Amino acid sequence: MQRQSPEQILKKLEVKAKEEKNKLAKLKIFLGYAAGSGKTYAMLSEARTLRDNGVDVVLGYIEPHDRPETMALTQGFESIANLEIPYKNIVLKEFDLDATLKRKPALVLVDELAH
Repeated sequence: MQRQSPEQILKKLEVKAKEEKNKLAKLKIFLGYAAGSGKTYAMLSEARTLRDNGVDVVLGYIEPHDRPETMALTQGFESIANLEIPYKNIVLKEFDLDATLKRKPALVLVDELAH
C-alpha cells in the first residue's frame, strides 16, 4: 500500500469536516415588518422548491390568516397534527415539538415565532 501525501490526507479531512457540518441543524427565520408582508408565502414557496428537489419537508404549524393564495401553497405537504390546548373556554392550536422530533423531518416549517 502506498503512503498518502499530506495533501491527500488534508483533502479527506476537509471532505469529512464538510459532511459533519452539513449534519448540523440550521435555523432560518423569515422576518417582515408587518402582517401581510409575505413571510409565510415566502417560507412556503422556498419549502415547495426544496420538497420538489427531494428534501423531506413537513408543516409543523402554519397560521392560516384566511389568505387563499398562501394556503394553496400548503397543499401537498405532510402536516404534523397540532396540539389542542384548552385555555379560558377556548381551544388553542400549538406546534407539537415532540411529534415533530419523533417524525425527524429534514425541514419543518413553523409559522409565527410565538408557536
